[in-house]
Amino acid sequence: MTDYNLLFKQLQILIEDEEDIIVKMANMSSFLYFNLSDINWLGFYLVKDNLLKVGPFQGKPACSNIAKGQGVCGTAWEKMTTIVVDDVHSIQNHIACDSASNSEVVIPIIKKGNMIAELDVDSPKFSRFDLELVQFLEKCTTLI
Repeated sequence: MTDYNLLFKQLQILIEDEEDIIVKMANMSSFLYFNLSDINWLGFYLVKDNLLKVGPFQGKPACSNIAKGQGVCGTAWEKMTTIVVDDVHSIQNHIACDSASNSEVVIPIIKKGNMIAELDVDSPKFSRFDLELVQFLEKCTTLI
């Protein structure tokens, strides 16, 4: 069983003194990718020029630009809420960057009422993202 409290403390120590958001995202994406099981893509999208632009990530190459409302990431941006998808193949407008992905969670990062970025995590395992893991990931995004 994963000790999310310990992981959070380790992550906090890793990035707490850093002010640059890209550096924080780069280290967080690497840290989480290598400390969580059954993950095949983990990274950030940043809101820029009215699109989601791929930011620091771990995994195979990703979609570079996502419009608001497009796919799970664009829908999370549109609704400004965390979205958990147990089976991405059941989503009509899912953007399949890696055919090995079967479930996904997207967590908006909101600052002063505006979404500035989001954390996107994919898994080859169906229903990978239980409530405990989602809450842990949401807590991690508060460090950004």
